[in-house]
Amino acid sequence: MAPCLAETLRRAGVSHCRMAVPSNAMLYLTGAGPVAVQGEPLCTGMVNVAPFDREALVAALRRDQAGETTFPEFVQGCWEAGVVWYDVDLNARTCSYYGADGAGYTEAYPAVDI
Repeated sequence: MAPCLAETLRRAGVSHCRMAVPSNAMLYLTGAGPVAVQGEPLCTGMVNVAPFDREALVAALRRDQAGETTFPEFVQGCWEAGVVWYDVDLNARTCSYYGADGAGYTEAYPAVDI
């Protein structure tokens, strides 16, 4: 998640964002209650899940951080790297990515002034 967007959400009272990658569904946890946003699913029916590939995930993250991808392209890159869900802790300023087998990768992002 882009640090400016994360800070805007945090200031609006969002504490966590959870993304179910294959279904492209985001859950925002707020003090006023949870809010779900359903995007276009990346797959339908039964599909194989790629093994978690940390290097491919980090490459997708760096492309996104450099502004080289759109959000849908970033989510697709996560899926291709075997990420099935990710969790953004807006107070701790971390984003954790997980594969189906529980393997994961956590990255901190900087605080920003907006």
